[in-house]
Amino acid sequence: MRFLDQPKQDQNGILGNPSLTSISNGNANFVSVGCAFCHTPSLTTSSSDFAPAALQGVQAKPFSDLLLHHMGEKLNDGITQGQAGPDQFRTAPLWGVGQRIFFLHDERCADLVCAIEAHKSDGSEANQVIGNFNKLTTQKQQDLLNFLRSL
Repeated sequence: MRFLDQPKQDQNGILGNPSLTSISNGNANFVSVGCAFCHTPSLTTSSSDFAPAALQGVQAKPFSDLLLHHMGEKLNDGITQGQAGPDQFRTAPLWGVGQRIFFLHDERCADLVCAIEAHKSDGSEANQVIGNFNKLTTQKQQDLLNFLRSL
């Protein structure tokens, strides 16, 4: 498993066959509204005695900071794990999200808009970001969704 490559971004197979321009614009919108604060586009692996040299200093594009964040009451699942409270979740990597049919930790959403909107609730660190998303024009929101579907 360690040597499998990360999923690659691909616009093929996205419903409606969006243009590369739409996907590129969606990437810019993803960053501008603040999604990239937690869904960090890329990380670089460090040196490790446990990892082969080929896996050290490699750029990965998980679209995650791999950190815990308070996601508020709407996503609170009542489960405490170690130091993480019931409304805290590790930022899920978005690579491969375009191939999924259900979203969030409990698969409660069957579309990306539902998953995005579920990030907003009392106590969520993402409230401002979701507010920014909701202020986008319909076309800019669609571009952002096309970008996510390309991951």
